[in-house]
Amino acid sequence: MVMDINEIRRYLPHRYPFLLVDRVLEIHENRILAIKNVSVNEPFFPGHFPHKPVMPGVLIVEALAQAAALMTLKNADVIPDENSVVLFAGLDKVRFKRQVIPGDQLLFDVSMLQNKRGIYKYTGTATVDGVLAAESEFLCVFRAGS
Repeated sequence: MVMDINEIRRYLPHRYPFLLVDRVLEIHENRILAIKNVSVNEPFFPGHFPHKPVMPGVLIVEALAQAAALMTLKNADVIPDENSVVLFAGLDKVRFKRQVIPGDQLLFDVSMLQNKRGIYKYTGTATVDGVLAAESEFLCVFRAGS
């Protein structure tokens, strides 16, 4: 199953400049593969850094979480309303191994490790051309709108 940007926008409340997943290549019950095409036109590059643009690591981890949210919401067949949100609850074992620069394509590989009482635990990697750029374990919680 593949998701294009239009379907991604149905499941995630994020919008430019904070929507960080461009396409879903595969989605399974407990695993998702998704991509982000990193453009020189990203709004963070003029300040990070003007002389040598590097994608902020925190945004790579955010993109992993967005992929995780897509997997979880799509598999649960839940389209959140305008008051719903998926939030970070914790980050563990975060490591950055390679700089991500304009022209790179990030491949996110995220797996759900467990779901206990609505707190989801994931592990994810972000790679560029098969080289590890970042990895993390993280917790997320879904807060439905009222």
